[in-house]
Amino acid sequence: YHVSVGHLFVLKCRLGHANVSWSREGTQNQGLPAGVEARGNLLLFQPVHVSHNGSYTCEKRNSLGDFKLKMTSSVLVSRETCPEPLETKLISLGGRVGLPCKMKEIFRLNNSRSVRWVKDCHPVEREGKAASVTETGSVFLAEASEEDAGKYTCLVDVMLDGKSYTAARSIQLLIKNGTQDAVFTKLQVLYPQKDVVIVEPGTRAELTCLAHVGVSEDSELSMYWTFNADHIDDYMEFNASWRFVQNRRQVNSESTLSISKVRREFLNVPFRCHVVSPADRKIGLLYLQEADRSVLLITVTLCLSASLISLALAAAFLFCKPDFVLAYRNLSGIFTKPEAPDGKLYDAYVSYLHPSSGSSEAAAFALQILPEKLETRHGYSLYIRGRDDSAGEAVHDVIATKVRQCQRVIVIMSAKEEGTGDGNTEAELLRDQSQLLYEQSISLYDTLRLNDPKVILVEIGAVDDSGLPESLRYLKRKQGSLIWRKSSPGASSLSKRYRNRNFWRDLRCYMPSARVRFSDLTSCLLRGTCCSSDLR
Repeated sequence: YHVSVGHLFVLKCRLGHANVSWSREGTQNQGLPAGVEARGNLLLFQPVHVSHNGSYTCEKRNSLGDFKLKMTSSVLVSRETCPEPLETKLISLGGRVGLPCKMKEIFRLNNSRSVRWVKDCHPVEREGKAASVTETGSVFLAEASEEDAGKYTCLVDVMLDGKSYTAARSIQLLIKNGTQDAVFTKLQVLYPQKDVVIVEPGTRAELTCLAHVGVSEDSELSMYWTFNADHIDDYMEFNASWRFVQNRRQVNSESTLSISKVRREFLNVPFRCHVVSPADRKIGLLYLQEADRSVLLITVTLCLSASLISLALAAAFLFCKPDFVLAYRNLSGIFTKPEAPDGKLYDAYVSYLHPSSGSSEAAAFALQILPEKLETRHGYSLYIRGRDDSAGEAVHDVIATKVRQCQRVIVIMSAKEEGTGDGNTEAELLRDQSQLLYEQSISLYDTLRLNDPKVILVEIGAVDDSGLPESLRYLKRKQGSLIWRKSSPGASSLSKRYRNRNFWRDLRCYMPSARVRFSDLTSCLLRGTCCSSDLR
């Protein structure tokens, strides 16, 4: 409905008088706005305000108190004095024109009223016979001419509750050559057209029917549903509502069939939506079908399987990350030869406390165990001072140069350094410690400042942090360390072999990719002398 601000407007519920309730869509608790009053099956706007724009629904209850019927109407509010036409009337040229003032609800509010008609919001002025208004409010124009075409508005002045109001309704008049005095728009069902709706038995469902009915609302139009040739009133699960929907300058009629619970007998049986006017009749057809649960089950199964596989892969990667890193290096190393950064001649510089005589745990690990694993088995290039330096070299200069020529620095820390020979003097021990501190200070300075080279901390057993320099304590807190555990004297060979397996795996992950020569690998494969460590 098109209404103007400041006018009195009455909306009627066509579902009957008793057990009718009103609500507004889109508002909290769907209550009525201020200035709108419900009186039975009538909704009074006293007067119309801009905030009243929206959709209003009336519902009629059955004897059990359940909602049975529902009807929704849209109220479009404008600031123009004369509202937009709700209907169009076509009259032949020269014929007699009768335009009804379709406001019966307004007339019933008060017997004392006055009716005025305006054309395009101006008093009706025409040549020839003047327009005449009857007691029922209709206006008649004799011998219609082309100048009579336009928008005619019926204005009704009434008194309600001691206040004066004006109600208005417009109609568009068209003049056409010929003898036809009425035009009917052909109905068209937009939806459904032999459609199928997928539902789940035992749940709620809603079916929608939409039809084009013309350029104005037709009070003689009817719209209803049937199920398998039976009217829906015969079933308690069905509840239908319908309304007019304004779509630009066209009007559609929309009906919604609500099914409180879908029974299996409703499946694969035709639901028909009937749209009937005095001049035409159209039917929309649809069916209900049960959802294919096998497809849903397969989809859910695939989704769950994918989720479980993803979790399993994530867990496997989390716990086996070093193995994945090494496997990737091995595969990529077969096809591409790892290239060292410019100026890097060695894979790692090994730093440990050098005893003047005898041996120590750190020295034994650095000179015997570490080279055998990293150099002999995995092809790494290590620089170990005390093994690779030459006599007479400037120690500090050599250390600074070699550290910067390595991609990693392995700092070996032992819980207790013991010299077994009697030749260890305090001066020699201080000299060795000074050289060790210089090695570590050079590597740690570049590591903390440039992150090059990277330092790998190796502990032989558990090392007390209080005896370490501050830089080593900081680095250990930041990145942690690798612990190599000594085997007990009575341990079996198998136990000794697997005791530090994770240590060597983690150490190789921290190391760069070994620059294994492809020719050596090919040669050992052809001879059949490659061991598992060669292939790793």
